[in-house]
Amino acid sequence: MAKKVRVTKDVCISCGLCTTIAPEVFHFGDDGKAESSFEDCVPEDLEASAEEAASSCPVEAIEVTE
Repeated sequence: MAKKVRVTKDVCISCGLCTTIAPEVFHFGDDGKAESSFEDCVPEDLEASAEEAASSCPVEAIEVTE
């Protein structure tokens, strides 16, 4: 099943871990906070890296849902 990625920007500390782990999935927005590169679902081949980034986020600002 397709998964969506959500970054809670007011929790994000812009550490860059997610953009390092999954650069195809995350980038920094104009506000300097991480955001998903996909408006809808993450491509299936990138789901594992998105989940790894979410589990590695030191402030738990990333949520991956179905």
